[in-house]
Amino acid sequence: MFDVIVVGGGPVGACVGALLAGGTGRVAGLSVALLEPRPPGVLPGDARPDLRVVALSRASERLLKRAGAWGQMPSERLSAYERMRIWHESIAPTDAGVLVFDAADVGEPNLGYIAEGRALQTALLAAFAEAGGHIETAPFSALAIGEKEVQVSTPQGALTARLVIGADGAQSALRAAAGLAVDIRAYGQTAIVANVATTRPHESTAWQRFMRDGTLAFLPLADGSSSIVWSADDARAAGLVSLSDTAFAAELDRASDLALGTTRLLSQRLSFPLMRVAAQRYVAQRVALIGDAAHVVHPLAGQGVNLGLLDAAALAQEVNAAVAAREDPGALRVLRAYERWRKSEVAAMAISIDTFDRLLAHGAGPLARLMQRGLSWVNASQELRRFFIRRALGLSGELPEAAR
Repeated sequence: MFDVIVVGGGPVGACVGALLAGGTGRVAGLSVALLEPRPPGVLPGDARPDLRVVALSRASERLLKRAGAWGQMPSERLSAYERMRIWHESIAPTDAGVLVFDAADVGEPNLGYIAEGRALQTALLAAFAEAGGHIETAPFSALAIGEKEVQVSTPQGALTARLVIGADGAQSALRAAAGLAVDIRAYGQTAIVANVATTRPHESTAWQRFMRDGTLAFLPLADGSSSIVWSADDARAAGLVSLSDTAFAAELDRASDLALGTTRLLSQRLSFPLMRVAAQRYVAQRVALIGDAAHVVHPLAGQGVNLGLLDAAALAQEVNAAVAAREDPGALRVLRAYERWRKSEVAAMAISIDTFDRLLAHGAGPLARLMQRGLSWVNASQELRRFFIRRALGLSGELPEAAR
């Protein structure tokens, strides 16, 4: 029998596993099993950058260090960015009204890192294993919740624990098995991701343009190329996906207003529909949801993985505190403390992101125009810029100890 079973070995699941298995100064590490049917292999050093990348805030950097994963990230898979440039299509990318966030304004070396998803997952799984965690390469198939334990079934057999954590994504099978309801709303948008070369250097800067039919971001990669995330209305995205590489690059040049010069595709294009997912409850007796299993937000702010990692740290903190106090870590009272903490934080972030999407990327009318002008007003105020930079760094709100 284990203390905890984590279903899902992506970055968020591996992170909570590493934090629990590694323990804290107050409590020894717990016995943790993690179900991940397809753990990734280590990328060769000369492999091209992964198509899936994530933006890591300063708070995420700190908790990844606490989890023992930061030092295992290959430097060629990690790119620091020092600035963000954000503008609406109504102005040019060189206009004085472009909103610029610069790490130097708050005395920080950078605003965060762009990390390749596969490298991040591999580093966290390695940290979990080094902390004494057990990786079960089997899929989840069924759940049985008892008064004092929970049983997780796989095709290879059953595992029991005092707590099971669902980190198995937006289509969480564990969430469904636990009977936790979820609200899903489609944005009517599709995200297109790809890696591109640009004629101008990215300058260790994340570039983002809001348009009437979506949002386009260029994220700097360590090899000098950029990862694009283009969130476009479904009809527009369908047309973009069907284009040849040359025609797509031409459309990308128009959408970016040549902020980084002309572009050339370096990879295939991936696309996926965008939706907001919100579990009505994050917990049940002996069950807790984290990351995409609990919530999915629009990618325009790059906060999805950061929110999930903060879930992992908050849940680990509550569970470790319960164990230190000789309480049952799977008790509903313990898990509800985690739910109250994270549900309110995530809801506030989701509302903010949706407001930006609605008014900056798709807005029309007086309120949208006011919001669009607001970018230049923020740029003109050093105090406002500092406030938003701290938000981007993940240093505001009620942070778990591991992220401080």
